[in-house]
Amino acid sequence: MKFKIIILGVLTAFAGYSATAQQIVESIVGIVGNEVIYLSDVEGQVLQRKAEKDPTPIETLRCLVFEDQLIQKLFLDQARLDSVEVSPENVEADLNGRLSDYVRRAGSEQALENYFNKSMAEIKKDLREMLTNQYIIQETQGTIAQTITVTPEEIRDYYKTIPEDSLPLVPRKVELSIITVEPPDIEDSKAEVRQRLLEIRSRVVNGESFRTLAVLYSEDPGSAPNGGEIGFMTRGELAKPYAEAAWSLKKDAVSKIVETEFGFHIIQMIDRKGDMVNSRHILMKPKLSASQTEWSIMRLDSIAAMVRADSLKFDRAALMFSSDKTTRANGGKMVQDNPSERGTWFTLDELTKEINLVVRNMKLGEISEPFRTTDAKGNYVYCIIRLDNEIAPHRVNMKDDYNFLAQAALMNKKNKAYQDWITDKIKRTFIRISDEFRDCTFQNPGWFN
Repeated sequence: MKFKIIILGVLTAFAGYSATAQQIVESIVGIVGNEVIYLSDVEGQVLQRKAEKDPTPIETLRCLVFEDQLIQKLFLDQARLDSVEVSPENVEADLNGRLSDYVRRAGSEQALENYFNKSMAEIKKDLREMLTNQYIIQETQGTIAQTITVTPEEIRDYYKTIPEDSLPLVPRKVELSIITVEPPDIEDSKAEVRQRLLEIRSRVVNGESFRTLAVLYSEDPGSAPNGGEIGFMTRGELAKPYAEAAWSLKKDAVSKIVETEFGFHIIQMIDRKGDMVNSRHILMKPKLSASQTEWSIMRLDSIAAMVRADSLKFDRAALMFSSDKTTRANGGKMVQDNPSERGTWFTLDELTKEINLVVRNMKLGEISEPFRTTDAKGNYVYCIIRLDNEIAPHRVNMKDDYNFLAQAALMNKKNKAYQDWITDKIKRTFIRISDEFRDCTFQNPGWFN
């Protein structure tokens, strides 16, 4: 029996509390120890899943959602017995980020309040409770599985249990090194951008629509079509110079030119609610002239020629000449942006479009011709890359994907431990289920015992 250990996402659960769900009578349909499940908890999530085009038949979906609720309540009941506590600071940090995201999706705080038929204070209270429960459940699950490990023999045995035609297909992966150069006279390019933004700011001050000018001139593809509006955000979600400028503005006021790692902005305050601000901006980035482009290509051609002639090692060249601080420190080796991983292997889809097109036709050890791409901040740069290593597309196997299989085997073993815990916990816990769910076929048959 396969146990689904991933608790339903907080967004799905939270979004289930719509105005429609609130009209459902608050009847109790389940009791697990000292925890209760309300009909609105179930129906709200069912409505949300259907809104997300879940194809599961409605009655089957109700049973699946209800059993997910029963499992959550088992963990919460155990957490109460074990006096599990979570950090309020972690909950609040997560709460602010998620709430800001919900407001952005809804379009405004008012739209979010209308959707849930609740005030922002009530929405925040509900979300805080749900996030707290999620943290408690994760803490309880961690306690159950904290000593579980897998041996090489267990990993091999797990691999043998997977039918060959069920083994996932791993796409081509590559390891790359890169050298980028910063063209000369970049300050002249920045000065040109500042001057253009000053002229646009003057037009806004003289009465032209900031929204219209953002659509026409902003180089932020995410916000430009929406008149430059980025939605409600907390300070921590914005680049520091942007946040400082936005928080200093009064409503409808326009900032001076602000420089961030993304380029240059002028910002207009729209509204402020609590610890979030909604603003719009016009973003412009320095452009490279023909002479700057030519210099960059010639510079990279020269570096590549020295490396190909073996008069200079690639990692030494990266350290000496590359303008990218992150890869320069690694001898040019590209690493994943995710700080928790920092892996060096990339699928082609994880690369920028330009690098993807170059790499797909390269041979192992080859150094590319200079080409233009974008860096992590969306700014244009010129670079050369070397294909250091590659793994061809293949079915998962022990030789090439041992770490992947180790993680899968560990998760499988943890799943079994969770399932054993649930089976045992059900036997030792007071459980009552409403008659309207007694026709459900649950993954865990012991609920009615």
